[in-house]
Amino acid sequence: MTATLVHVKVKPEFIESFIDATRQNHENSIKETGNFRFDILQDMTDPAKFILYEVYDSEQAAIAHKQTEHYIVWRDRVANWMAGPREGIKHSLLFPRGN
Repeated sequence: MTATLVHVKVKPEFIESFIDATRQNHENSIKETGNFRFDILQDMTDPAKFILYEVYDSEQAAIAHKQTEHYIVWRDRVANWMAGPREGIKHSLLFPRGN
């Protein structure tokens, strides 16, 4: 299994729009083959900071996610709302153990 934490800083005037667009991406991403988690986290001390926590059963499934229509729509829609480039950090999922 592979997990990615995507760190995003959003311009304050776009926070609500970002949340709405990201909710739509989330709702479609959790239906993807190979997806185990697609959580959206908002920093409690800085509401402009978000983490997208994505877990897929394989690197191929994670790559396939970036080829879906809903991801491409999300990526293009939110690009100008970000205060800087998003940063995706890949992790190996140790626990719970995958199949």
